[in-house]
Amino acid sequence: MSKVYSLKDAISKFVEDGDVMSFGGFTTNRKPYAAVYEILRQGQKDFIGEAGPAGGDWDMLIGEGRVKAYINCYTANSGYTNVSRRFRAAVEKGELLMEDYSQDVEMLRLHAASLGLPYLAVKLMMGTDVAEKWGISREEREKIDKLPNDKFFYLDNPFKEGDKVIAVPVPKIDTAIIHVQMASPDGTCRIIGDEFHDVDIAVAARKTIVTCEELVSNEEIRREPTLNSIPGFCVDAVVHVPYGAHPSQCYDYYDYDADFFKMYNVVSKTDEDFADYMKEWVYDIEDHDQYLTKLGATRLINLHVVPGFGYATNVLKEEK
Repeated sequence: MSKVYSLKDAISKFVEDGDVMSFGGFTTNRKPYAAVYEILRQGQKDFIGEAGPAGGDWDMLIGEGRVKAYINCYTANSGYTNVSRRFRAAVEKGELLMEDYSQDVEMLRLHAASLGLPYLAVKLMMGTDVAEKWGISREEREKIDKLPNDKFFYLDNPFKEGDKVIAVPVPKIDTAIIHVQMASPDGTCRIIGDEFHDVDIAVAARKTIVTCEELVSNEEIRREPTLNSIPGFCVDAVVHVPYGAHPSQCYDYYDYDADFFKMYNVVSKTDEDFADYMKEWVYDIEDHDQYLTKLGATRLINLHVVPGFGYATNVLKEEK
């Protein structure tokens, strides 16, 4: 059965107000930007973000007031903005409920979600402010049904007397959105390069949307099953979205758009410039095709990776 949707229809059907949401990728790597732009255009809101290592994807949603609570370990366009500016501004102004777990614990929480565990016992974070200081108080947590009432508990290790562990809650993810290099109509996905936490959230989520660079037949993707990363039964919607991770990179297909990230670093500094950016690059654009037209063919071609390097380079031009 085909699970192929248009981007507009996939977001409309599977992304709901108040969802616990998680995105694939890592800061500036294989982030599902096209899907995030479509969410912004359609207006869904009140998300609880299980963000993992995030970047401009969550920064824009936070900047537009779409996030009710944010569970995070790191939010930055690495190499371009050390801390994403709309996220930082919202935290500094007290406008965002934000809880901080260490990156290793956050990744383990998402893995535990894929295993269906009720909680996760860890030693990590013990003796640090990440454990001892809560970003979201118990009083605030009790107001939001989809947030656990506690950040963690100390428990006795049942296998070693006198030893303590930290029990952290495991997220119940409503919707995961992932960008991959290749997918088929039945939902089978192939991720080339680092998978990050994408497989975990695809397995864990109640609804999973996949955007892909290439949409191939079910028969074609099965020719090399050992290269496939996510089974079709984990996926609800497949959307063919070439350059759907732009301006982040998509390994083996295209590189980071450095100029775009530098531009976003500047315009996200102030409310006014950010609003202008959102109008120009999100709200005034009808769909992803129009976004690609605005970027221009030459710009996109120059982002193609060079075989043997794995990234975009001017070396071949210089040799001529």
